Amino acid sequence: MTYTNDCTLPAELLEQIASQGFDALPELIRIVINTAMQAERQKYLRAAPFEHSPERQGHANGYKPKTVKTRLGEITFDIPQVREGGFYPEALEKGLRSERALRLALAEMYVQGVSTRKVAAITEQLCGTEMSSTQVSRAAALLDETLAAWRKRPLGEMVYLFLDARYEKVRQDGQIRDAAILIASGVDPAGKRRILGVSVSLSEQEVHWRAFLQSLVGRGLGGVQLIVSDDHAGLKAARQAVFGGIAWQRCQFHLQQNAQAYVPRKELQAEVANDIRIIFNAPDRATAEQYLAKTVQKYAKTASRLADWMEKNIPEGLTVFSFPADHRRRLRTTNGLERVNKEVHRRTQVVSIFPNEASCLRLISAVLMEIDEEWQTGKVYLSMFNS
Repeated sequence: MTYTNDCTLPAELLEQIASQGFDALPELIRIVINTAMQAERQKYLRAAPFEHSPERQGHANGYKPKTVKTRLGEITFDIPQVREGGFYPEALEKGLRSERALRLALAEMYVQGVSTRKVAAITEQLCGTEMSSTQVSRAAALLDETLAAWRKRPLGEMVYLFLDARYEKVRQDGQIRDAAILIASGVDPAGKRRILGVSVSLSEQEVHWRAFLQSLVGRGLGGVQLIVSDDHAGLKAARQAVFGGIAWQRCQFHLQQNAQAYVPRKELQAEVANDIRIIFNAPDRATAEQYLAKTVQKYAKTASRLADWMEKNIPEGLTVFSFPADHRRRLRTTNGLERVNKEVHRRTQVVSIFPNEASCLRLISAVLMEIDEEWQTGKVYLSMFNS
């Protein structure tokens, strides 16, 4: 019987797979994705290489290398270029999206204790192949290892540090408790945002905050000029202990919300909110302090508790005036981290109650790691030049 070789892969690659086994997978992926991108460019141009055709829509212009981090390590692809611009292969984008989806899906499945059958169905849809419970367990172990390495990675100088907290339901010893999730982000000297760290714990608030902040310093965080946060319980003492002497900006958005608890009549709420906005929108600190003094005097008799609260608390939201004017809008509040928390909540709400702290940390770390990767490759958040 004559043997027919129906394999279209190059003989050199087949030999590499035979000798290296799974270690050859990165090279196989590189070749497959590169081939798919070349075919996509050919379809986009409506002409084969060197083909003279009246339907041609542009001209090929070589390749540009791009290194992508995957579960199999870093792989450098050759991105086809078009001389006239306007082309980027979907094959690579789809690969990146499915990579992120798989990583998060595995985390979500494990925190929910999804059945093997459902795991297989989801992973088959994502990866094109079914995975056994043993394979998923191994993948989760690798995921935990990756996430732990990311949480412990060295940090460097950060000009601005943002801190925020949220809570998730966690089961412990048969009881459902609120676990605090502490998140830190920063802006580096190049103006790029970074997710710096995350911690999940049921411990007392000040102890948790202090341990979290010390862990950031222990990983090399330095150069911080301003800390932006809300007045979270336990944070003030921890911040002063770990970052004593560093300026603090209290979130103006939360100050606005906190003030409403001291407004004696509902019909005054809009007026008080507007008065506080006028203070925060002043052109400089001296003017803001003048507005504050007038506002405190305005409410001294009609809303004395509000006036006392404003005199004591509003100055904590004015620290931002000591920093460059073109940075202030993004340093006034923790809104950037609030948006991060919304994305975290979108992922965690399907779980409802986590079986333990570790499972909660796994899923949230996976989400934050993806956000950090997007920030690194995204636009500059703040221009550090001429500031």
